[in-house]
Amino acid sequence: MENLYEKTIRVQSIYQGKIVQLDLEEVELPNGVHTKRELIRHPGAVAILPITSTGKILLIRQFRKACEEVLWEIPAGKIEKGEKPEETAIRELQEETGYEPASLQKLYTFYTSPGFANEKIELFLASELQKKPMPPDEDEFIELVEVEWAKVEQLLEAGEIRDAKTLIALQYWRLSIITK
Repeated sequence: MENLYEKTIRVQSIYQGKIVQLDLEEVELPNGVHTKRELIRHPGAVAILPITSTGKILLIRQFRKACEEVLWEIPAGKIEKGEKPEETAIRELQEETGYEPASLQKLYTFYTSPGFANEKIELFLASELQKKPMPPDEDEFIELVEVEWAKVEQLLEAGEIRDAKTLIALQYWRLSIITK
């Protein structure tokens, strides 16, 4: 098997923010050539596919500055230092929807944009939801929408849902419906 790994020669930290760090790395490619990589380091996140007892999906709508638009998304958030992903999932679901899951099942772990970032998302399925509101983060403005699957299908077909973590979660749910 061919060697595909890149050897790190030097790391220069360009920016350290509240959430991400930007590094410039000099690497040696498998063929011996040196090049640079601009890499974003992220502490990791969770995303939650919440399903109500009536089979509705809880989606949120929020403005995303990087995209300059309001997006349809599943609840999600950054894993805080010392927090387990399951704890983050429960906290974020409460903050963003006002519900706590009695059942939480890990579905997938995936990278969001591995070409330039190491952000890894742990995706959970949340069910048996119970009302247990928590105050939202003071910088988050979210609209909660309970959506029937037929409406989700319409949103998908119209290209209204463009967030990757949400698309992955909804495709998982679509496949679970088809295979039942």
